[in-house]
Amino acid sequence: MGELPKRFPEYSLMYKTILNQIKKLEDTKRTPGNKNEIQIKIENYKIELDKIKKMFPENFFDN
Repeated sequence: MGELPKRFPEYSLMYKTILNQIKKLEDTKRTPGNKNEIQIKIENYKIELDKIKKMFPENFFDN
């Protein structure tokens, strides 16, 4: 296993929180409304997830 980032617990928790937020937004996207705005938020969250993933060893968050 590779080296963990300095602030490992915070980043790990942030990853899980962002992942949960994406799931909520995807559920919200099914209802009529601002689907475009919701999709933009989801894309921004996915960018943040990628940044966090790059700090950790490969396959760290894969189940």
